[in-house]
Amino acid sequence: MNKQSDQPLIALAQKGDMSAYEKLVDNYKHMVFTLTFRLVGNREDAEEVAQDTFLKVYSALASFKGDSKFSTWLYKIAYRKGLDCLKKRRSLPKTKEFDKDIRSIIPLTTEIWNDLEIRERRNTIKSAIEKLANEDSVLITLFYYEELSLVEISDIMDIETNTVKVKLHRARKKLASILRNSLEPETIHNYEGTRR
Repeated sequence: MNKQSDQPLIALAQKGDMSAYEKLVDNYKHMVFTLTFRLVGNREDAEEVAQDTFLKVYSALASFKGDSKFSTWLYKIAYRKGLDCLKKRRSLPKTKEFDKDIRSIIPLTTEIWNDLEIRERRNTIKSAIEKLANEDSVLITLFYYEELSLVEISDIMDIETNTVKVKLHRARKKLASILRNSLEPETIHNYEGTRR
């Protein structure tokens, strides 16, 4: 979704059109769940946080002025709700599940690998992301899956842009280190060179 395609739905939803709001939810529910799952670490809590996020979005939609992208505003709410959930639990999760529909951060094409190899590599990447700390996992998700800018991530996570850059660099290095044991050297080389 982009800012232009969201705007008509937002305008209608702000006027009370429930079908427009439901369309916005449909457009973003997968990514909100993925983000909250990365942060809180288990499916049940992530579903609850995602639901709380969309309730908050609905009640605050009238205050959305369009100064930033709708997705940035939405993910910021989701991130804060996720942090609230972690505070309530007062401990980080010990295990994580993975969303089976999540896209790979490494571009995969059938010209290079057959379907089985693609699935194996995606599973390897998912497993590697699972081993990252929650914040690192969120950064990777926002930057690679959602393709948000450093400025947008800074706004969502409420930290300086330079801090996002440093943390993302460290998260990439940690992920590359984990992947190094699982993937061929040429794949790691390609990963480390993407989206710098």
